[in-house]
Amino acid sequence: METRPFFINRKSNLIRAHICAHGNDYRLLTIGWAPAIFPDMGKNMKNTIKILSIIFGAILVDQISKGILLYMLTGRVPFAAPAWELVPVPYMMGQVTDFFNIVFTWNPGASFSLFRALGEAAPLIMIVATGAIIGFIAYHLFMRAASFEKWPLALIVGGALGNLIDRLRFGAVVDFLDFHIGAWHWPAFNIADTCIAVGVALYVLNWFMNKKKKKS
Repeated sequence: METRPFFINRKSNLIRAHICAHGNDYRLLTIGWAPAIFPDMGKNMKNTIKILSIIFGAILVDQISKGILLYMLTGRVPFAAPAWELVPVPYMMGQVTDFFNIVFTWNPGASFSLFRALGEAAPLIMIVATGAIIGFIAYHLFMRAASFEKWPLALIVGGALGNLIDRLRFGAVVDFLDFHIGAWHWPAFNIADTCIAVGVALYVLNWFMNKKKKKS
């Protein structure tokens, strides 16, 4: 004879009952209330799926956009290749408006072509540094982040991973969005950089709004 517990979901609580099993004969022994663990697990799973969707969505859009440009220039999209052997020089792909061009350039540094001065050591340094930063942010995102932090941090992680994939594949990042005023050009960037910038802006905005909400 064996005693087994089972649970029935009822809004915020669970009905917990013990049954006595003997062959195919089941008899109810006790019934009572238990904490609602399973509903919370379901809610957390949904939130996790939303966060992962944002992260992988950012990576997908970023990699597809870069892949299209690579295919237009080389006729292929290699899994991995040295950046400057694949496309040796920058290209002007097309002028969209008087202030916006589509270009193709390699960036061995960080977002918005920063830290180019690191030279040949830049790819390895940036891979290690980016991996460490992504790991820290991802840990906070999945383990400790408040609800207002999650979507912005997911965008940041997705964008950072998109650029990290480039560094692992090519040793440099593909940049192609070129905004300028006359002869002055903002450093070229990509979709991943945009996700990072939007994520940071949303994080700061949400932080101030949450702080203001707590005071009122």
